Amino acid sequence: MRKSLKNPADPELKQRIQELIQLKGGGYNETEVADIIENALKLLTDVREKGDVRVIQTAVRELRYAFRVFAPYEAKRKVTIFGSARTAASKPEYQQAVEFARKMKDAGFMAITGAGPGIMQAGHEGAGPENSFGVNIRLPWEQSANPVIAEDKKLITFKYFFTRKLIFIRHSDAIALFPGGFGTLDESYEAITLMQTGKSQLMPLVLVDRPGGTYWKTWDKNIREHLLRDKLISPEDLNLYQITDSADEAVKIITRFYRNFQSTRFVKDLLVVRLKHLPSPSALAALNEDFADIINGAPVTIIQPTPEEVEDNDKLELPRIAFGFNRHDYGRLRQFIDAVNGW
Repeated sequence: MRKSLKNPADPELKQRIQELIQLKGGGYNETEVADIIENALKLLTDVREKGDVRVIQTAVRELRYAFRVFAPYEAKRKVTIFGSARTAASKPEYQQAVEFARKMKDAGFMAITGAGPGIMQAGHEGAGPENSFGVNIRLPWEQSANPVIAEDKKLITFKYFFTRKLIFIRHSDAIALFPGGFGTLDESYEAITLMQTGKSQLMPLVLVDRPGGTYWKTWDKNIREHLLRDKLISPEDLNLYQITDSADEAVKIITRFYRNFQSTRFVKDLLVVRLKHLPSPSALAALNEDFADIINGAPVTIIQPTPEEVEDNDKLELPRIAFGFNRHDYGRLRQFIDAVNGW
């Protein structure tokens, strides 16, 4: 048996895994599931520490369950709302978060929060439990979810921050951050970093100050006076977030992002951009001229769905353009999306 586990091409092992899948009744993504089973069996020889195996065990269990909960709502856009658990209901930030979530619900978005008190509860109050997901974390001092989402089937509780963070980003179409502590700042930097490096889809990231507040303005000043001035980031990276102290403006920033733009996908050397409306010949020429600095290879061209998209039945109803993106300047790509939305 050890020899089989060490040889990933072992035909007997692969056959037995296929038999096990069929015994379970088969299902979605059988090839990928077979690979997961094969790699799980390698833990018998590759990982000695039980604690390390338990990390993998728990992470797989948490992610599987979370994907199952989100699956029925795949077609609905979602906004993740971050902010302090310590913000009292009497604070203007709390009421602003309620208003923001309510208006995002009216715009057709569901809300995802960390399911705790403060800004998280405000987001659920505004969106209502029927339009809310709770992505909770087990902490010694915050063990229960807020009363709005506590009894809802769309509440998920995680042991690990990394699986929780993955779910936040994986299922979000927009992120709104209200003032908060270390956790909020951690989430802001991680969301920006993932977009800056192309590890997540570009999405609107809005930093919402209380009316007349300076929390995010001060944060932005530090970014500009240290990171930007010392050339630790590029000027274009500042396009990855926007700051406002108005709930109405925050809603506009998010909804305008999807006015024409819908989503992207890499297919080999092409970045495929799915839209509501195709550009005119003059608009297409302008894109190629204005964004020549990020085009590496094929110019911006109108295309039909690629074979890979057809195989995955991936948004085939949408028109699309594609080009060779340099996979580096995501702040400029954010400006490209703004240009697409200006048609």
